[in-house]
Amino acid sequence: MITLYDYELSGNCYKVRLFLSILNLGYQTEPVEFYPLREHKSEEFLKINPLGQLPALKDGDLVLRDAQAILVYLATQYDKSGYWYPTARPDLMAEVNMWMAFADSLTSTISAARLHDLFFYEFDVHACRLRARDLLRILDEHLWFRDLKGLQYICSSLHPTIADIACFPYIALSDEGGVSLEDFPAVRRWVDRVKRLPGFTVMSGVFPTSPMNEGSSQRVSA
Repeated sequence: MITLYDYELSGNCYKVRLFLSILNLGYQTEPVEFYPLREHKSEEFLKINPLGQLPALKDGDLVLRDAQAILVYLATQYDKSGYWYPTARPDLMAEVNMWMAFADSLTSTISAARLHDLFFYEFDVHACRLRARDLLRILDEHLWFRDLKGLQYICSSLHPTIADIACFPYIALSDEGGVSLEDFPAVRRWVDRVKRLPGFTVMSGVFPTSPMNEGSSQRVSA
């Protein structure tokens, strides 16, 4: 049985929960109180992850830390089709890894601003928000050009990859860090598409999108 060491309000924990739901994998949760108890720094949890960070995942004897690494493991271990992490295509796999690194940059900017506003962490929140907007501008331009080609997701495939899962949470939670998506229409359209993926699940601050109906679909295509 997979065990996820989890904090409900963590975007990085959420991306793992989201992917587990999309893959329809059973798992159990081991809650770790990030705030205010800071259980992720406790002696007990440091035995699981010496870095004192969430999430962590245990699958049998294997223990993994880092949300992006966990996504790679889940995709390669439980999705043998290569749909989510295309190991049979080195070019596309490298592209996925590139955008997974981009997701780390979102964590150090949007997430940091959110930690400042919600959990009173001492960050230079102005610098975090400025850099977050730079990152969103890069992603918005990238997605805009992909939209022109009829492509809906971040990487050069016709379907989503774990790069979309990795980037999604903190962008969807950006308002909680004082970063608006108003100026990034292609990003907003992409967020809506991710919310329509089979198996999509929500967290506090991430809401479901409105359902598409046949009439609205026909109006869009007309």
